[in-house]
Amino acid sequence: MNINLDIAKTYLFSNKKMTAVATLGVVLGMSIYIFMNSMLVGFDKSSSASIFKTTPHIRIYNDDVISKPLVQNSKEKFIIINPKIVPKNNTIINPKLIIETLLKQPEVTVVTPQVATNVFFNNGKSQIAGSAIGIKPEEANIMFDIKSYMVEGNFDLLKSNPNGIIIGTGIAEKMSLGVGDNLSITSSKAVTKNLKIIGLFKTNNSKVDKTTSYVNIASAQQFLKEGASYVTDINVNVFDPEQAEKIAETLSIISGYKAEGWKQANATFMAANKMRKIIILFVSFTILIVAGFGIYNILNMTITQKINDIAILKAMGFKGKDVIRIFVTQAISIGVAGVIGGMLIATILISILKKVYVGGDIGYFPIDFEPLKYLQGVIVGLIITFLAGYIPAKKAAKVDPVSIFRK
Repeated sequence: MNINLDIAKTYLFSNKKMTAVATLGVVLGMSIYIFMNSMLVGFDKSSSASIFKTTPHIRIYNDDVISKPLVQNSKEKFIIINPKIVPKNNTIINPKLIIETLLKQPEVTVVTPQVATNVFFNNGKSQIAGSAIGIKPEEANIMFDIKSYMVEGNFDLLKSNPNGIIIGTGIAEKMSLGVGDNLSITSSKAVTKNLKIIGLFKTNNSKVDKTTSYVNIASAQQFLKEGASYVTDINVNVFDPEQAEKIAETLSIISGYKAEGWKQANATFMAANKMRKIIILFVSFTILIVAGFGIYNILNMTITQKINDIAILKAMGFKGKDVIRIFVTQAISIGVAGVIGGMLIATILISILKKVYVGGDIGYFPIDFEPLKYLQGVIVGLIITFLAGYIPAKKAAKVDPVSIFRK
């Protein structure tokens, strides 16, 4: 084994330029693999965090009923009436009992009712279309962590102030409003109320910040001329958001209403996210494969150049497995050096970029150190370099010393 290691070391340093090029290829491939996959995880976390600021893991609501086609057969004549949406009240009947039942489910963490209504925000001649979401402040804060993105005012005052409202910073900027100002709101049922602004929030989602407000659930019910039992949605959070779609099926059966997981509610976003994952994984993995081909070519050239040496080694009693060990050791050495260098460069890149503020709806660049991606990179990198060394080593092991000496 010591002799095999010595020979492998000799081959490594006999052509330092080729070894350096192969190592550099692994360094670049490894650093890009770790960096891009860490960035992918960062984008996922950032996007999910943005979604969960206003979207529950599961939303339970009274879905619109679509009438079935009516087909009549009379003397071989068919009359087909096209399906249409049947208008009806979208309230959830007996929401209190449903909420109590949902809270007994082991997967569920938080359940809270909600009343959502379209409104107009009025301030003098200015008018903005948006939505008023009626909530139970304590429960909604547990679910959406609203306090974490409050920029002015006191969220807790919403509970004690039935005529209070919390608006997005986009609305406040457009209408030149601040904490303590009064805001006139007109609902779709022509109900107008004057509410006092007790806080401003900023989710970094411009669409939400420019259109959304939070009021007490009783105020939202008054906007719609409904009683205290009127609820349009029941929001549910679960322990594992990734299982939300599966759990939603069970909750739909339990509640008797439509239960929609957050992925289903954001189907366009999820499709774009899936495409992004495929592209990043393909690019990063391809770069590692290219680095592996670099090692393969270099070792293949080494074998061609050292074919007489290999023949002499075999003539001296070295077995095929010894030859394989020599070249695999050479490949693994390059791989280990490349992996270590790639991890260092990836760490430096991530350290720099995570401090870069990009602004807009994103804030700081969404990337962080992901130990799992480092581990995946190390495993994938070493496997590729092992195969890149093993394939030409297998070829070298089959060298017939007699045929080489005859040449």
